[in-house]
Amino acid sequence: MTDNEQQVAGLLLAAGGGRRLGGRPKALLEHRGRPLVEHAVGVLRAAGCTRVHVVLGAQAAAVRERAELGTCVLVENPDWADGMGSSLRAGLTSLTGAGATAALVSLVDQPGIGPEAVARVLAAYEGEQSLVSAAYDGVRGHPVLFGAAHWAGVAATATGDRGARAYLKEHEEAIRLVECGDVARSYDIDTEADLAHLE
Repeated sequence: MTDNEQQVAGLLLAAGGGRRLGGRPKALLEHRGRPLVEHAVGVLRAAGCTRVHVVLGAQAAAVRERAELGTCVLVENPDWADGMGSSLRAGLTSLTGAGATAALVSLVDQPGIGPEAVARVLAAYEGEQSLVSAAYDGVRGHPVLFGAAHWAGVAATATGDRGARAYLKEHEEAIRLVECGDVARSYDIDTEADLAHLE
């Protein structure tokens, strides 16, 4: 196990209620015969994250029941309806004191991003000051790696559905972009039309 794998925890945001999908939680959408959340955890593990925290929200009990999440730390976000920012805060709080020096944050609704892209971002980790983002044709996307030195700042600015956007904009010059457009596609599963991306 490399140092990166020990020190960087995967943080999967999977709390959304799928408002534009008729209220179907994204974590439970089916992909390759299993819940999407299970697929997303598998991607983080395959990329080298040995520790994975999963933030649940909408229908959390059903997700626990139907998805095989093994040794993941499951974090329930009672404020999930407030948007992704609250899930990011809940996830970072769960990592505080857990011995991780960075969080590699990925979203449950991006099945086009596989282990190759996540592993590239993980490989760019250099310590608690690291700020790394996948890029697609030069445009910043997910996953994003936050060294622990950034957690408080991210949590303080994570509101609504913007997640860490404000923090990243403020620290743009510090972000190391890792091009992943050759190995991944960064679409989201947001609407009925997007369900065509699921297999």
